[in-house]
Amino acid sequence: MDTSVHEIADGVYRLSTCLPDVTPDGFTMNQYLIDAEEPLLFHTGLRGLFPLVSDAVGRVIDPTRLRWISFGHVEADECGAMNEWLALAPDARVLFNRLGCMVSLSDLADRPPEPVGDGERRDLGGHVVRTIVTPHVPHGWEAQVIYDETTGTLLCGDLFSRTGDGPALVHDTDIVTPALAADEIFGATALTTGTAPAIRGLAELAPRTLALMHGPAYAGDGAAALSGLADAYAARLRQAVA
Repeated sequence: MDTSVHEIADGVYRLSTCLPDVTPDGFTMNQYLIDAEEPLLFHTGLRGLFPLVSDAVGRVIDPTRLRWISFGHVEADECGAMNEWLALAPDARVLFNRLGCMVSLSDLADRPPEPVGDGERRDLGGHVVRTIVTPHVPHGWEAQVIYDETTGTLLCGDLFSRTGDGPALVHDTDIVTPALAADEIFGATALTTGTAPAIRGLAELAPRTLALMHGPAYAGDGAAALSGLADAYAARLRQAVA
């Protein structure tokens, strides 16, 4: 396996490893690096992928400069290598919402995490990011996303997850249908009365780029893509309770 590196927005890099055995056509594990004065890594990757991912980060910055580590929720593919990164980068801390810190990360992380509030903004030096709490969307009580206000990039975690490998970045294409097909396989999305409203709230950001954890990054009308996903989940919920 190899981890590829592509710049998907100004100073935002997609680090992608395709695992061939998860589905018949493979499954990508993506991390996103924001190259700023205080660099931020969104998703750590699995512990077993740490050598590949850390090498990929090293193609962009000195990995020991990493200042912030964050992710969508507490799960092995999102934060499995968290402590390996904390050991490698002496000034790095986990940046996560208060609930996630209270429930899990204050115990799991080898250094105390930095709790942030819903909607809290942080200037990384060249990029300003905002943490947005999204409980159970797409899953996980402590779920969150991060929005890079500087580039209009939504680090959206497991939203729009799809199977297969492919290009690093796609433009103005349908990313809802493949996500629904993946849901048929994995059943990973929590369908609640809050699912569609939370995603519609993200659509109001009108992101220019959607940074998927599993699949290609998307450039185009992010609001339309998010609204389409919200509509599809709302329809599925209505069908489930009918």
